Amino acid sequence: MANNPLHTEFCGLSMASPIVLLSGCVGFGEEYTRVHGFSNTDVGAVCLKGTTGDLRLGNAPHRVCETPDGMLNAIGLQNPGVDTVVDEILPGLDFSETRFIANVSGSTVEEYERVTERFDDSDIDAIEINISCPNVKEGGVAFGNDPEMSARVVAACRAKTNKPLITKLSPNQTDIQTNARLCIEAGTDAFACINTLMGMAIDTASRRPVIGNTQGGLSGPAIKPIALLKVHQVYQVAGRHNVPIIGQGGITTANDALEFLIAGAAAVGVGTALFYDPLVCKKINAGIAAYLARHEFTSVAQLVGTLET
Repeated sequence: MANNPLHTEFCGLSMASPIVLLSGCVGFGEEYTRVHGFSNTDVGAVCLKGTTGDLRLGNAPHRVCETPDGMLNAIGLQNPGVDTVVDEILPGLDFSETRFIANVSGSTVEEYERVTERFDDSDIDAIEINISCPNVKEGGVAFGNDPEMSARVVAACRAKTNKPLITKLSPNQTDIQTNARLCIEAGTDAFACINTLMGMAIDTASRRPVIGNTQGGLSGPAIKPIALLKVHQVYQVAGRHNVPIIGQGGITTANDALEFLIAGAAAVGVGTALFYDPLVCKKINAGIAAYLARHEFTSVAQLVGTLET
């Protein structure tokens, strides 16, 4: 791996590629790793589906809606609960294949603590705190849009684990830099930037929302310019503290990924693109590698934060 220009170190995790498969897009990992043509060099890490303290059935349908250049989703954190994930799902994952990141969600600070503590006593490589989910009616959004509350959740989770802690930041807030600064002070090791934006779609025939939850999270190419700006803004704070960022939001090509790296992301997240091209990561990796060679970079790390303004 030492001769692999795509090799990435992120929070002490050795990854074959800077690509992270985003939470909710590949279930609990096995949904993607069994795709014909998958290689363990395709992705650096897989972020598992959002997990809560107890089983959740999720939102009423419809849960997914295609939009121009994107997708709305309101799954509602459907999952079997942390005990089932740790006891029954994690043992079936091949941790020699790639890195696996848990995604912790909750409705209260205490639930975040409980789920984090349970994952701490497992083989999971890192923990992502989802404090910015726009498709549930409680928890997530309220935490993620309030810097003080975000920091409180981070501090609570930090006290429950020594594993790398990644805070997923919401774009649906007024001051993402203040949020990032307070989360760093509270003990986060990294950021995932950004989560989906809040949106909706209307069925004009029935004059009712298409999404059963009325609102959902907008992802895909439509949000890329916003995500790119947010990564650049967070990097102004995080870069000073050597806190790395997973840049995400509408990445579908190698050039998209390169933009995020140049803006300050140390790794890049791919999600919605997988729904129409499950093997898109191969193309993104090839494009990044070609760019590095063309510009005489020997590693992805050399490209991070090189934006000239």
